[in-house]
Amino acid sequence: MPTPSRNEQGTIAVLDVGKTNVKLNAVTADGVVLETLSIPNPVLPGPPWRHHDLGATGEWVFSGIGQLCRRHPLSTFVASGHGSGGVLVGDSPESGDGTALPMIDYEQSPPDAIRTGYAPLSGSFFDRGSATMHAATHQARQLYWMQEREPEAFSRARWYLGLPQYWAWRLSGVATSEASLLGAQSHLWNVAERHFAPIVAARGWGRLMPPFADAWQNLGQVRADLARRHGLPQELRILAGAHDSSLNHYRYHAAGLHEFTVISTGTWIVGFSGQTSIDKLEENRGMTLNSDVFGNPLGGVLTMGGREFSLVAGPGQPSDPVPEQIVRRLIAGRTMALPSFGDDNGLFPGSAGQGRISGPKPETAMERKAVALVYCALLTAECIEALGAGSLVVLDGSFLGDPLYARLVAALLPDRQVRFNLDAYGVASGAALLAGQHSRRRPAPLSLAEASDVASLTAAISDYATEWRARARQPAEPVFH
Repeated sequence: MPTPSRNEQGTIAVLDVGKTNVKLNAVTADGVVLETLSIPNPVLPGPPWRHHDLGATGEWVFSGIGQLCRRHPLSTFVASGHGSGGVLVGDSPESGDGTALPMIDYEQSPPDAIRTGYAPLSGSFFDRGSATMHAATHQARQLYWMQEREPEAFSRARWYLGLPQYWAWRLSGVATSEASLLGAQSHLWNVAERHFAPIVAARGWGRLMPPFADAWQNLGQVRADLARRHGLPQELRILAGAHDSSLNHYRYHAAGLHEFTVISTGTWIVGFSGQTSIDKLEENRGMTLNSDVFGNPLGGVLTMGGREFSLVAGPGQPSDPVPEQIVRRLIAGRTMALPSFGDDNGLFPGSAGQGRISGPKPETAMERKAVALVYCALLTAECIEALGAGSLVVLDGSFLGDPLYARLVAALLPDRQVRFNLDAYGVASGAALLAGQHSRRRPAPLSLAEASDVASLTAAISDYATEWRARARQPAEPVFH
C-alpha cells in the first residue's frame, strides 16, 4: 500500500498547551510546521483557587482552527499538553467550558492541610512515577484538593481528563484516558505495572476515569455545532492526543531511531530513554518513570536547567553567543558553578538553594553567561549519564541557540554519539506524526547535525568536569556571616 501523499493526508492542526503559552500550529503530515498562532495561557485568581481561563482559551482555539483551515487543508486535530494539567468536567462539552470545577494552576502551593493529607495516600515511587514535587504539580494532588475543598461540585463531576484529552473532548464529545499523559508524574498511573495507583480506588476516583485510547486513535469528527459556529471542516477528525515530552520522544521514534536518549532543553532539562532499566531510577536524583505513547516505560530525568541558567547568568545577559575563548579561560581558571541555585534539588539531593560560584568570579555579563552555559552542559551530561543506556544522544530545545552548547555536551561525553536537532518544534512535529501512525511506510524525515571540533574541547574540559562532578556531589560548605 503506498504512503498517502501530503495532500491526501491533509494538514494537521496541533494544539500545544504549555504552562506559559498556548500554541496552535498547522503542520504537514511529515512534521513540518507551516504556521503558528500563539497566546499567553491565561490564569485567573480564585476563588476557589488560581485557575486557567479555559473559556477564553477555548474561544481562541476554535476560532484559531477556523483561521488555519482557511489557509491550510486541515484534515486532523490533535492536542499535546504538559503533565501537570488535568480538568474535571461535567457531562457535556457544550455547557460553557465543560468544567465541573476550575482547572488548578499547578504553580500555586496547596493549603497545608492538603499537603499533609495527601502525602500518606500517594503510594510508592512506581505508583507516583516521581518524587513528590513542588506546589500542585501532580494531578492526583490536584484531585485531592478539589475533592476536599469542593466535595459537592466534585461529586457531580463526570470525567477527569488530561489536558490533551480535555481538548479532544471539547471538540469531539468523546472522553478518553491516555497512557503517556497519565504516565507523566500524575501520581494516578503505575506505568511499570500498567494500572491505576492505589489512591484512585481509595478516593473513589475510578468512576471519573474514562476508557483508554491510543494517542493516535480517531475519536470521530468535530462536533457539528462547533463546525457551524467557527467554520471548521465538518469532516475534521479528532485524535486522542498525548503528553508533550512523550510526543517529542515519539518524533524521533517515528524517524526510525533506535536505542536513543533524547534531551530537551528549556525551563526544564528533560531526558528520556526507553532503554533505562527501571531499577536504575533514583527518586532522590530527579529521575522519573514516564510512559511513551505506546504505554511502554520511559526512564526519565528532570532538572530545572533553564531556571539554573538564568540564576547563574543573572540579569542583562548578552544576546550574542558565548565565545569559545572565554569558556576556555574560565575552565583553565577553574571558575565553576556548583548546584543548585533554585529551589529544586535536581540530580543533587539537598542542594536546593546552595548554589555558588567557585574559583575566580566572572567579571562581565558575558563571563557570567559563559559560566552558566558550561554549568548547564555539565547538568545535561549528568542527566544522560544517569539514564545510562544507549550510545546515541539527541539534543533539542532552546539551549541549542548557543552553538557552543552542543559542542560542550559532546566534549563531556566522548564515548557517545551526540547529535542535535535545530528544529524548535519537536512536540508539534511529534503530535502531527501521530496522524500517520498506521499509514507510515517509511521513517519520517529528520535532519540531525553533529558537533564539530569536539576533541580539543574534550581535552580542555575533561579534568575540570571530573573535579566539578566530585564537588557537586559534596554537601555545600556552610556560609558564615
